[in-house]
Amino acid sequence: MQGSPASRLARDLAAWLVVLVFVFPLFWWVLASVKPYTAIFAQPPVYVDFEATAENYAVTIGGQSRITLEGGVGGQTGGASSYYSLPSIRDSVIVALGSTALALVLATLASFGLSRFAMRGKDHVVFFVLAQRMLPPIAVAIPLFFIFRDLGLRDSHLGLILAHTLINLPLAVLLLKSFFDDVPVELDESAMLDGATRFQVFRMVVLPLVKGGLAATAVLCFIFSWTEFLISLLLTTSIRTIPVKITTFVTSTGTEWGLITALGSAALVPSFIFILLVQKHLVRGLTLGSLKS
Repeated sequence: MQGSPASRLARDLAAWLVVLVFVFPLFWWVLASVKPYTAIFAQPPVYVDFEATAENYAVTIGGQSRITLEGGVGGQTGGASSYYSLPSIRDSVIVALGSTALALVLATLASFGLSRFAMRGKDHVVFFVLAQRMLPPIAVAIPLFFIFRDLGLRDSHLGLILAHTLINLPLAVLLLKSFFDDVPVELDESAMLDGATRFQVFRMVVLPLVKGGLAATAVLCFIFSWTEFLISLLLTTSIRTIPVKITTFVTSTGTEWGLITALGSAALVPSFIFILLVQKHLVRGLTLGSLKS
């Protein structure tokens, strides 16, 4: 039911208001990254009445020495290596993509098995997986540190990928199992009657139908790995992901808000690119549930 023009206008205005509420903090963050330090905390706030500068990006992304900048907190401390963050973006991309891919592979196989195969105690297995998701990462942070140290995986991309995969797996398995459950079993049986093996059914029949679920799960896993802080801080020293790198911008003389907002704004780009790559599977919708047994 379309409703009257007044009700449609009110609905559109309400929708735009909600969008603005959520987008404004992002807009303010990006705007602060091109402001001089003195303009960031100006009262009243300034939106256009300032001279935009790219110096914050020149330091964090270009590797320019912080000493060459004028104004700001700690303007005479720290050289180019103190704030240069391109290696951190690279480390975050490697870890996030690696852990997302590994979690998807393992979770897809596990969730398909839980969805399709009858086994004793399957409900207990699903509850165990759910319980792992409820466990806060801080509860296993210290044991994980000693295990990875003894295995020689500490301060390595592989170690961090494995750690993020372990944390992502419960959510990925539970999500994908729900998508596999929505695919009618009759499709499996029909394909197997035509001579397909179980693996062929999985790869050529069921998997294409859950592309939307795979994309949604991949986005959630990627975002978690991209923003995870505690495990990355404990398991790495020379490798610094973006959340860990940002903490180094809090110096003894103050907080470099201009550099923090510049790095945060630059860090949005890889995550946006990843979401754009999978968005067609996210927005195309699933055909699950369209068939009735």
